[in-house]
Parts: sequence; C-alpha cells; structure tokens
Amino acid sequence: MTSAPADSLARSSQARTERVAHATERMPLPAHAQLVSWPERDALAILEEQGRSRVPELLPVRYGRMVASPFAFYRGAAAVMAADLAASGSSELTAQLCGDAHVSNFGFFGTPERKQVFDLNDFDETWPGPFEWDVKRLAASLEIAGRENGLRRKERRALTVAAVRSYRQSMAEFAGQSALEVWYARAELQPGLPRLMKALPKSARATTRKVVSKSRGKDAAHAVAKLTTPEFGQRRFVSDPPILVPLRELAPELAGDLRKLLDELLGQYRASLQPDRRVLIDRFQVVDMARKAVGVGSVGTRAWLLLLVDELANPLLLQAKEAAESVLAAHLPWPALDNQGRRVVEGQRLMQASSDILLGWQHVTGLDGVGRDFYVRQFRDWKGGYEIETLDAVTLGLLGQMCAWTLARAHARSGDPRDIASYLRTPPGPAAPDGASDGPGAEFDEAVADFAGAYADQNERDHAALAAAVESGRLPATTDL
Repeated sequence: MTSAPADSLARSSQARTERVAHATERMPLPAHAQLVSWPERDALAILEEQGRSRVPELLPVRYGRMVASPFAFYRGAAAVMAADLAASGSSELTAQLCGDAHVSNFGFFGTPERKQVFDLNDFDETWPGPFEWDVKRLAASLEIAGRENGLRRKERRALTVAAVRSYRQSMAEFAGQSALEVWYARAELQPGLPRLMKALPKSARATTRKVVSKSRGKDAAHAVAKLTTPEFGQRRFVSDPPILVPLRELAPELAGDLRKLLDELLGQYRASLQPDRRVLIDRFQVVDMARKAVGVGSVGTRAWLLLLVDELANPLLLQAKEAAESVLAAHLPWPALDNQGRRVVEGQRLMQASSDILLGWQHVTGLDGVGRDFYVRQFRDWKGGYEIETLDAVTLGLLGQMCAWTLARAHARSGDPRDIASYLRTPPGPAAPDGASDGPGAEFDEAVADFAGAYADQNERDHAALAAAVESGRLPATTDL
C-alpha cells in the first residue's frame, strides 16, 4: 500500500524526463535564435485579412496608428508574429499564452481588494501554446523599444538578455514552490513603493511615482467626467467620431427601442457572472452606450462602452470588446470554447494573479445582423503603465525584468514549471546571486536575444512596407492624435 505513491512519483519523474528530452530534441536551446522566413510571407496581407471583419471606417485609424513607428507597428502586428513563430518551430511545452506579451501590455491595475498590482493586462489573443512564444514576443518588444529610444546595441542586448534570464530564473523559483504558493504570488505595490524605489535609478523614481499615482485616478468617475456630458438630467456619451460614437448616432432608428436593447445586453452579460457578482450588477442599470476605438492592434474590432448608474446615480463604466479568434489558433490546434469572449475571460483568470470581479462575456447580434462574441470588463479600473518611448536603458531593463517575472508566474500557473525549468536547464530554487547568468541555461537567454535582434530587423522592414503602402494609397491611414 505504501509503495503506490513512490511508484506514481517515479512514473511522473520518468514522464517528465521524456517530455523534456522530446522538447530538447525538437528545439535545442541554441535553436531559439532562429527566425525562419516562410514562403509567400506578406505581413501586409495578414493585416488586410484581419481588416475584412473589422469596422471599415476605423481601418484608417488602425493603419495610421501602426505607421507612426516600428514599435507601434509591432504592437498591432501580433498576427504577423504568430505566423513567424509558427514557422520557426517550438518546444511543445505548453502553457496558457498571453499571445501578445509585448512590454506595453503589462502595467498597473486595481484588485478587488483595492490593492494596486503589476500584471499582464491584455488577453485578446490568449491561447494554449509553447511557453517560449510569449517570451520571444516580450524580448523582441524590448529590442524594438530600445532602438526607438536611441539605446546603443550593447545596452539593448544587455536588457534583453536580462529579461529572458529573469524569466528563466523566475520559472526555476516557481518550480521549487508548491502549487498554492505559485497561485498566490503577485507583484503588489507597497505604500511608498519602497522595493521599487530601491531598484530604480534616481532619474526614474519621480516618473514611476507619477505613473502609479495617475493610474489610481483612472476610475469610472474620472472616465465618465471625460467621456460624457449632462443631458436632460442624465449623463450621456459625448460624440467624437470616429473614436467615440454614441449608439444613438450610429443607429438613430433604434432610439425608441434603446432601453430594451440595453437591458437585453446586460441580461446576457449578467448570466456569465458568478452568482454573487450578479447581485452586484443588479444594483445598476444601463443608461447609455457608445462605440470607442481602442488600442493599436484592436482598432477596428467592435468595442463598446456601457454607462451604468446605481440608484444614487453613482457611475459604473463597462467595456464590451469584440473577441475574435486568437491569432494563435490557426497555428496551434486546441479545442475551441463555445464563445470567444469566454476564451478571453478564462485565459485572463488563469494567467492573472487577481482579475476584475466583473469579467464576463456575451454573444450579440450586431446592427448588421451578424452575431459576434464579446468579453466585458470594467473600463480603466486603476489601469496605467509606463510611456515606453520615454524610458532610459536602466528603467526599460528593470521593467523588462518585471514583465518577465510576471510572465513566468502566469505560465507556471497554467503549465508545468518543472518541465519548463528542466528544459531551460535551470534547477529549481533561488536565482543566482546578482542575477548572474551562469550555467547552461544561459544558452536560452543568448538565443532569444539573438532572435529579438533578428525580429526587430524584420519588423523594421514590415513597418517600411506599411509606410510605402500608405504612401501609395494601397492602405488608407489617418491620425487621431
């Protein structure tokens, strides 16, 4: 009787050895440097294909935002990179991926306990896949941002290697922890930011305090004051087309049925919430709705703002954002959920340490008669982040390491941290003193940094192609800045 657990552990250990050996055979650590150019690669064609299902009048805004810089292009080109990563091979060690883990998709937000944390904050492309795809997306974003900020090659290389090392060593730490310890881990900001201030250079401390303080002010009341105006005793969304367009202007013929439509939308969303959250949402009623263009890569997808108030007229602002198929899905077969909004919500709950209590989803038939999936969340709930374009080498490097720790924790929750740590040849336990990159696992750091440099070169060529397409009139572009 007592031998059963030992036998089970032995089988588990043997299975892990086999999985890691298979991953190493498929993708030796130095092979992560490779960027394979696949036949008929056309980044613009991928973007145009995405545009076919988006709001046509918003496509010029999307291309206008992307053409602004190589980093802006990169932010909007997750589908392009997904195809490039698929062509370049993988370890097949699976975790729940963000799918778009560039450095600007990490930041601050508020937890249900009204604590401020640092975490991933975009899950539109979340999908199960090989862990290193997220790592490469992050590393390449740091290289591209570093070029845009005028950093020298050695500086960019150092901060990219440091971020990948942070991921690898953090994963090894999580591999040595219990499942509950991994689940409870989160980067919570302490009053006065003592640990963060100690790590940051003096030049970045004032900026960090400002970013953190500003994010705490981004709540429903702040957004409502900015985006609405009093009208006949009730707040209504202002009109600022094409960025913000109230529903009453998009479909005036529905004005008489607006109350019924909004109640139906809220009812579908309500059904996706946990029972206790339904009690909370029942305190509110929807009073207005508007379409709002958001992000860079998301521009053109249907995103709505819903203004709700309680019986004391206190506001709640929800965002209902269209959830299309993940850009990773075409390259990574996996059983699909019945609703793409549900995919986003469940992926976010799995990867984030503490998620919005009002996360939900719905399926809606649009004004054009087409049914679409949406996920719903609070809008600007203490959300904030660094202006990447303003960061020096030290600050960008530290931010990259924070992002890497966050990514490792998210992957450790959904994947097997011991498999990944073993594959990366970093034994479970505390990180090496002073972040030293000793040991065979450093091969991964260097290889991914090589990949990041190569991908930054490719991204610059793709950005130049977009600029040429805009200049020639092939793609329309306008600026909303």
